[in-house]
Amino acid sequence: LRHAHHPQPLRPRAAIAAIAAAVGRQQARADGGVEPRKGAAALRGRKVLAAQRKGKYLWLELDRRPWPSFHYGMSGRFETYYDVKERPRFWKVELLMQDGTRLAMPNARRLGRIRLMDDPASEPPINRLGDDPYLNLPSHKVLREALSRRKAPIKAVLLDQSFLAGVGNWIADEVLYQAAIHPRKLGCELSDDEVKRFRAKLRPILRKAVDVDAQKDRFPRSWLFHYRWGKNNDATMPDGSRIVHETIGGRTTAWVPSRQASGD
Repeated sequence: LRHAHHPQPLRPRAAIAAIAAAVGRQQARADGGVEPRKGAAALRGRKVLAAQRKGKYLWLELDRRPWPSFHYGMSGRFETYYDVKERPRFWKVELLMQDGTRLAMPNARRLGRIRLMDDPASEPPINRLGDDPYLNLPSHKVLREALSRRKAPIKAVLLDQSFLAGVGNWIADEVLYQAAIHPRKLGCELSDDEVKRFRAKLRPILRKAVDVDAQKDRFPRSWLFHYRWGKNNDATMPDGSRIVHETIGGRTTAWVPSRQASGD
C-alpha cells in the first residue's frame, strides 16, 4: 500500500476500512481539485469499500458519494504508519482508520490533486486517460494504429497520458533504451518491428518496478535508470557507452546513441 500500486481493485464483501478522522493541509495545491481541508471533512466517518487506480490516479470507493480521487503528480505517493510522529515530510492529507492505521499522501513538489467526484472512472480527467499498460496493455495492432496517427517524437508520445496512462519520464527513457528506439523518432515513423520491441519491453519494466515497490537498488544494474541522473556530460553505461541528455517533449531525456538508432 505504501506506493498504492495494487494492480487490481480491492472488492471484499465488507468494508476494508473505516475512516475515523481525516485532516488536510492548507498548503496543498488545490487548483483543479478540492481544498484539502474541505476534502478531509467529507471523508470523516465514511467506510472504504474498494480502492481503484488508473495511471497516476487513485480513488477510494466509499459507502457514500462523492468519492475522493488523488493524483500523484511527479512525486506523490501514499504511506502508512501508526504514530503521528511518523508522518512523512510534505504530507498533504492524512486519513486515520478506526484500527489506528494512518494513511498519508506526501507530495513534495505540490503537483498532486485531490478531488471529490461522484464517479471518478467516468469523469474528467480520469475518463480522458489512455489505457494503463500495467493493467491493460493494448495489442500490437492497436498500438501500431494509434502510433500511426502520432506526429510527435515517441518520447513525447509516451508522456502523453491520453496515449498510455501512468508512464513517467524515466520509464519512457528506459523503455526506449531497452527497445533500441531513438527518442526523437516520430511515433508515426516507428516500424512494425520497433512497435513490437517497444510493447515487449514496456510491461516487464512496469512489473519489475511494481514488484520491488520502486526500490531503485533492486532494479537490474543493466538498466539505464542507474546512470541517467544529473545531466552528467561524462555519464556512461557500464560498457562505456555514452549517455546523452537533451530536452524532448519538454522533459529531460537520457538516451544512448550507440544503442538507439538515429531519429532522422
